[in-house]
Amino acid sequence: MNTKTLCQWKCFSVEQSPHTLPDGRKIEFTTVRHPGAVIIVPVNQHGELVMIRQYRPAIGDWIFEFPAGTLEDKENILECAKRELAEEVQLSADHWQSLGELFPVPGFCDEIQHLFLAKDLTSCSGEQDDDEIIDVVTMTQSEFLAKVANDEIKDAKTLASFLKIQAKDLL
Repeated sequence: MNTKTLCQWKCFSVEQSPHTLPDGRKIEFTTVRHPGAVIIVPVNQHGELVMIRQYRPAIGDWIFEFPAGTLEDKENILECAKRELAEEVQLSADHWQSLGELFPVPGFCDEIQHLFLAKDLTSCSGEQDDDEIIDVVTMTQSEFLAKVANDEIKDAKTLASFLKIQAKDLL
């Protein structure tokens, strides 16, 4: 199929390959290949959202977001979600519910983000990645929406995940 890897970094790559469009035209298309990720919406016993405030070097700023992480090679999706919840917010959950999937940037990347609601939370220990700087925060739905309105929450996966739990009437 003549796929050419243009760049390989950590767990993802940039590949160029021939592609036939639905109208029959043939093009060369460049795709970022990504193993997929999980996003967890943890809700504590008080109904508050457990979030992180994380420094992101790509934008040189701190953002509010739900715990999330990249799937490791051949890792089970739910096991990845459990691992990331422990690593990023030091919590485990007894209740897990799938919220569906997101395509974060389908114009050039094949990443699928798997969303989960996590409830019945208890403390546990997990080890953050070496390049992560994370503060754990909790907020009510009203506080969350106020931060969205004030442009303090800008992370697309976090906004879409919150919309999913609202649309499914899970809070």
